Amino acid sequence: MAVTLSEAAARHVTRYLARRGKGVGVRLGVKTTGCSGLAYKLEYADDITPDDVIFEDHGVKVLIDPKSLPYLDGTELDFVREGLNEGFKFHNPREKDRCGCGESFRV
Repeated sequence: MAVTLSEAAARHVTRYLARRGKGVGVRLGVKTTGCSGLAYKLEYADDITPDDVIFEDHGVKVLIDPKSLPYLDGTELDFVREGLNEGFKFHNPREKDRCGCGESFRV
C-alpha cells in the first residue's frame, strides 16, 4: 500500500508549508458526495492523529485516515499548471469513472 507525490506536488506542498510557517504535511481523504459517489479532499495538516496512516515521499508526509486508504491506495498526487489554472490532480488507478462535472468519482 502506498500513496505518492510527484516532485511538483512535493515542491508545492513544501513551499506552501514554509510560507504558512507551520504544518507537518498534507492530509488526503475521500468523502461521500456528488453524482458518482466519492470526492477527494485535501488539506494541509498541522498535526498527526493516532489513526493516521503516514506515507512520506520527496520529504513530504502524506496523512490518510484508515477509511479512505482503500480508495486511495496507489494514488499519486500531482501539481499541474494548465494555461492560467494550477492545482492538485489525483492519479488514482482505482478510479473507474468520473462524473461529468469532474467533482466526484467511482471506484
